Amino acid sequence: MQIDLIKGHGSGNDFLLIDEISNDYFFTEEDRANLAKVLCDRGNELGADGILFILKSDRADGRMRVFNADGSEASMCGNGLRLVARYICELKGLEKAVIETMKANLKVMKQEDIFPQVHTYQVEISPVMFELRALPLNLPKPTLFNEKIKQLSDELRFTALAVPNPHLISIVETEMFQNNLQKQLSEKVNGPNDLFPDGVNVSFVKPLEKDSIYVRTFERGVGFTNACGTAMSASSLVTCLTELNNYEKAINVYNNGGKVQCVVHKLDDTYSIDLIGNATYLYRASIQLALNEKAFSVTSRTDLTEQKTYEKLQSAAQEVIKQTL
Repeated sequence: MQIDLIKGHGSGNDFLLIDEISNDYFFTEEDRANLAKVLCDRGNELGADGILFILKSDRADGRMRVFNADGSEASMCGNGLRLVARYICELKGLEKAVIETMKANLKVMKQEDIFPQVHTYQVEISPVMFELRALPLNLPKPTLFNEKIKQLSDELRFTALAVPNPHLISIVETEMFQNNLQKQLSEKVNGPNDLFPDGVNVSFVKPLEKDSIYVRTFERGVGFTNACGTAMSASSLVTCLTELNNYEKAINVYNNGGKVQCVVHKLDDTYSIDLIGNATYLYRASIQLALNEKAFSVTSRTDLTEQKTYEKLQSAAQEVIKQTL
């Protein structure tokens, strides 16, 4: 079976895009999981954090399904959604579109470049849920806002929310990035445990200057990643809830993969976040796949030049991080 794909990234969070709108591929659910495990393995010629399957939708301009490298399916992915937004908009000649995801139909649009000559898209992150059952998190309370979880840490405070992926957010000082605590507690809550039966994304957030934060995320099903779009969005919301930043104002979010902007909206008790950042293509490739044998070969590959420009954004972001951490 031959498959055409694009490898791209949002904030260094890299994915393989497979277009099922223009092609007549057929994958079972087991195929999708196995395909992610085989193609995303960092030991092979492709390697990625996950696969973005782009499908037809009867209620939106397109549909996105996200499979992590371990074969699990994510309900949403903000960095991946930017790539899908670009693909759908370019495929259909649109400036704005609506993408169907597992939990919601989300608005996306082309934006002014976040950095010169860097393809930039804005995507909607919603719904936002604070009920612990939405994650789920097994604690004898309905919500968790800036509170300690004694099973995890005696000093850190956490906020739990789903956007709709589950997130556990802690606002920390610089020294917390210099020890192994985040790794230890992230592995705990993503292994067999009584708190988070389905696992959770764990982010440490460091406020920088006003309207700027640094976010590092241990992503469920992936591990430490350059960036996680929904985590950066959830982290921005938490900084607004704690009055470190303001609603309706762009927040610069720095990460190991670069930089995005988030704008948090509040309407009564309802929240949504605009995530604005790059959608960078690395190369186009064709592969010959023997999925039953869990093997493939790359039959053609065309490298693109967009990464060179993105690396300038990344260097600028790294300078900010070095000066503040």
